[in-house]
Amino acid sequence: MTAIDPTAHLTAEQIEELGRELDAIRDEVIADRGEQDAAYIRKVISAQRKLELASRGVLLFSLFPPAWLIGTAGLSVAKIMDNMEIGHNVLHGQWDWMRDPKIHSTTWEWDHVSPSDQWKHSHNELHHTYTNVIGKDNDLGYGIMRVDEDQKWQPFHLGQPLWNLVNACFFEYGIAAYDLELGKNLGKRRRKDPEFRARARAVGRKIRKQVLKDYVIHPLLSGPSFLPTLAATFTANLVRNVWSHSVIMCGHFPEGVQVFERRSIDGETRGQWYLRQMMGSANISGSRAMHFMTGNLSHQIEHHLFPDLPSNRYAEVAVKVRALFEKYELEYVTGPLPKQVFSAWRKVVRLSLPNRKPKVRASKRGQEVLAA
Repeated sequence: MTAIDPTAHLTAEQIEELGRELDAIRDEVIADRGEQDAAYIRKVISAQRKLELASRGVLLFSLFPPAWLIGTAGLSVAKIMDNMEIGHNVLHGQWDWMRDPKIHSTTWEWDHVSPSDQWKHSHNELHHTYTNVIGKDNDLGYGIMRVDEDQKWQPFHLGQPLWNLVNACFFEYGIAAYDLELGKNLGKRRRKDPEFRARARAVGRKIRKQVLKDYVIHPLLSGPSFLPTLAATFTANLVRNVWSHSVIMCGHFPEGVQVFERRSIDGETRGQWYLRQMMGSANISGSRAMHFMTGNLSHQIEHHLFPDLPSNRYAEVAVKVRALFEKYELEYVTGPLPKQVFSAWRKVVRLSLPNRKPKVRASKRGQEVLAA
C-alpha cells in the first residue's frame, strides 16, 4: 500500500495560518459562551437523572415483560447520556467556566468503573495530546490491536476482530484496564510499584461500587423481579458499552484517518498539532438526536481541535471547520454511522492479517504520515 501524505501540498506558513484561523474560531466561542450553554447542560443532567430514576422504578416490576422492555430501554439511554454527553464532556472541563462545583471536572464522578481522575489522565492528557501517534496514544487500538501495516504482524493479531468484539461488550472494563496501563504493569516489579498498587485499589473500589449498585441493591429492591432486573441492568450496561465503543472507534479508526510515528511530533508547532487532530479524526453524520446520543463525539474532528469547548457548540463550529478543510484542500472524513462502523471493522479485519505486499513510503515534509 502506498503512503501518500494528504498534507504535502501545504507550506509551513499555510499550516501556521491554519492554526491561527482555528484559534480564532475557538476564541469566538469562548467569548460567546454563557447562560444559554449553562442552561443546556443543567437541563441535560436533570433529564438524565429523571430518566434513570424512572427507568429503575419501572424495573421494580420487570417480572412483567412490558415493564422489562421499557425499563431496560430507558436505563440504557440514561447510561449512555451519563457517559457520553455528560460525563465525558464534564470531565474534559467543558463546563468548568461556570464555576459550579457540582458540574466541574475536579468533582464529577460518572457511572463507569474507571475512576474519573485516572480516565482524565489517560484520555485528556495522553490521548488528546498524542492523538493517533503509535506507541503514545493508548486509545489507538486500545493496546490490543495492530493499527497500521508498518507495525510488525504477529499471529496474535489474527484474533483482533474477536478481541475488539469482547472489548466492545465490556468496554468500561477495557478502559479501566488501559487507564491502569495494565499491559505494561503486569510484570512482577511493576506490580509492586506503590503508585500502581494505589491506582489498582482505586479501580477495585470503583468496580465494587458499580457492581453493588447495579447488580445487588437495585435487583434486591425489585423483590420477586430480582432476576429480570439483574438481566435488565446487565443489558443496559452492554448496550452502553457497545454504543460508546462504536462511537469512539468511528472517531479514529475508519479508512482515511491517518496515524503517525513518534518522531513525527518532535518539535511540533501549534499549527502542526491542529493539523494532526484534523487528519487523525473522523466524524459521523446524522440527526440532532444521533449527535446528542454520541455526546456530540460525532463531531470528533471538532472535539479534538477544541476539547474544552461546550459540546452543544460543536455543530456550529463544524460548519467553520469544514470550510477550512475545503480552503486548505484537506479531506474531511465523515459518513453515516453504519458506513463508519463498517469501515472501522473492515480495517480491524484487514490489519489482523499479514501484509500482502511491501509498503512503499511517499516522501513527506513536516509530519511522517502512515497509510491508514
